[in-house]
Amino acid sequence: MRLNLKQLEAFIWVADMQSFRRAADRLNTTQPNISARIARLEAVLNTQLMTRDAGSVHLTDKGRDLLVHARRVMDAADAMVVAADQKQLVSGTLRLGVTEMIVHTWLRDYLRALKEGYPNLSVELTVDLSANLERGLEERTLDLTVQNGPFQRLSSGETPLGSYDMIWVAAPDVAVTGPACMDDLARHPILTHARNTRLFDQVAAHFAQRRDLNVHLVPSSNLAACLHMTLDGMGIATLPAAMVAAEIACGALQKMTYDWAPTPLDFYARFDAEKAPCVVAQCAAIAAETAQAYDKKMLSL
Repeated sequence: MRLNLKQLEAFIWVADMQSFRRAADRLNTTQPNISARIARLEAVLNTQLMTRDAGSVHLTDKGRDLLVHARRVMDAADAMVVAADQKQLVSGTLRLGVTEMIVHTWLRDYLRALKEGYPNLSVELTVDLSANLERGLEERTLDLTVQNGPFQRLSSGETPLGSYDMIWVAAPDVAVTGPACMDDLARHPILTHARNTRLFDQVAAHFAQRRDLNVHLVPSSNLAACLHMTLDGMGIATLPAAMVAAEIACGALQKMTYDWAPTPLDFYARFDAEKAPCVVAQCAAIAAETAQAYDKKMLSL
């Protein structure tokens, strides 16, 4: 009986997730299958790799030592596939998390590029607030996140994707002609991002400077809803310029001239460079290429 990559993969994920059940979910299999792979691996190596106690998993001293070697074997297998330039051999699931701004800009191009580069790699997509994506990355329920800073936690893998300016926009019958002042904006509901986000905090702090104004902030965790409300003339919004470029170009929205806007959104592709398979770093590089191509396209409009 010899060890195989599936056994090593199961060993790594059980160790990382500290759970047989979560490892099974991560590898799209059943908990009995994971248990069987670990049992066979322990039999081959003639050693106990981990103990289970009230639902939790703890590596033995020998298990911690061998985990380092297991990662090296899996990394070497990934490197062999890359060296052979046989990307069709890369399979499994990439758990990708993105913010809504990416959905409205270059996500479609990115998914096409991933499909072209890795035809047998499935993508499981999560769209959420940046703070929630960061939590998923830390808990390893996500492999790769495309999100904007600032971040509460460090990541060993971080690929810059560019900076996106925020602008003020409104429907043509709401927009102010010429330079606008705070009083002009305050006459309408201010459509902004969800509470407890950097964008909301900056907008709230900006208008709080004028205590004489009764400013109605309308937060939303869904940027698409915010955009649609703006298109329908239900308020004035500050949104990423890249997200509303098409609406401005066709005249559905107008960019307003106002002397303040929230700070630009700096986006990164983030992953665990120490534990993630090699393909995750390559997918981050594809994200950077896709973002750059999208930016060039926007400049040509």
